Amino acid sequence: MYRNEEIAFRLGPVPSSWRRLDADEAAVAFRDDDGGATIAVNGRCGKDGDDVPLEALTHHLFLHFTDRQVLSQRTVTLAQRKALRTEMVAELDGVPKRYTVYVLKKDGCVYDFFHISAVNGSEASQRDFERFVSGFSTIDPA
Repeated sequence: MYRNEEIAFRLGPVPSSWRRLDADEAAVAFRDDDGGATIAVNGRCGKDGDDVPLEALTHHLFLHFTDRQVLSQRTVTLAQRKALRTEMVAELDGVPKRYTVYVLKKDGCVYDFFHISAVNGSEASQRDFERFVSGFSTIDPA
């Protein structure tokens, strides 16, 4: 569970192989050493949640990346709302990585979920990430 003065949420199960990271850019972050992946979740409220489409919010996350190749993109249901799930390969500072990203808008807030791995990353790590995201639900931050 994560809580600050603006947002509060629960997440799905955290595998024992994931270790918590301190990250300024994320509300919650983990490193999956076994799977060679980084997992991050962020949320913000009242900034761009109402009138910006999910596709634009996803695109904004990758503005500083080069050689972006979208592998798949589809609408899914997450926390009883429409979310956009995107898989892509992109480079940052010349280093290619594989990204699985969920973007969700709910109650005036935007939530971003990331799985970042090597281009040919671990399928087991990816499955763990999917279970982690599927357990997401918002709670009252008060």
